[in-house]
Amino acid sequence: MPSLLSPDPTTRPATRCEPSRDCPACPRLVAFRHEARSREPAWHNAPVPSFGDPAARLLIVGLAPGLRGANRTGRPFTGDYAGDLLYTTLSEHGLSRGVFAARPDDGLSLVDTMLTNAVRCVPPENKPTGGEIAACRPFLSATIAALPRLKVIVALGRVAHESTLRALGERPNDHAFRHAARHAVGGVALYDSYHCSRYNTQTRRLTPEMFKAVFAAVRAELNAAG
Repeated sequence: MPSLLSPDPTTRPATRCEPSRDCPACPRLVAFRHEARSREPAWHNAPVPSFGDPAARLLIVGLAPGLRGANRTGRPFTGDYAGDLLYTTLSEHGLSRGVFAARPDDGLSLVDTMLTNAVRCVPPENKPTGGEIAACRPFLSATIAALPRLKVIVALGRVAHESTLRALGERPNDHAFRHAARHAVGGVALYDSYHCSRYNTQTRRLTPEMFKAVFAAVRAELNAAG
């Protein structure tokens, strides 16, 4: 049964930037996907495509779809707490248009911004393996390459940081992950942030103020770039 929530419930063929709906690359994730489809046939339960402005100068890279968030709705960071904080922050900095209602049909659009994940399929316990991250990296590399105006990348968490660096042809050891750090990588500014997950915010590892400060710096850099 097709998803009732996904904005595109058809069986999507693979493209350079996106895996197919039934991508076979990672056996563990395929098995988990099939289990989820059996339990919740109306959910998206497939690789979650990137979302945003194809002419974006800003790319935000998360870890992977949340089981009851993007895996359910079919849109990155939609349907869980991480999205509430992220989309609120984007709105406050003029990087979205419309009202976020945690549904892919809410009419929200992004301004100069694209959202994607290092791993496009939901992993068990939100923990992809190193092999799964590597298997999905060609899609991240293609997404980066498809943004000709790209100036800034924000990596949400260490996994996104390291996979982004590898996609850019850099060694993670040369650019240590640190919240609010800025790295100059081949003409692109890479900013780090702790992931805006409920766990990180509940434990106060990341506060809304810390998160919004990263995007204030990003907004300033984009403004300066013209």
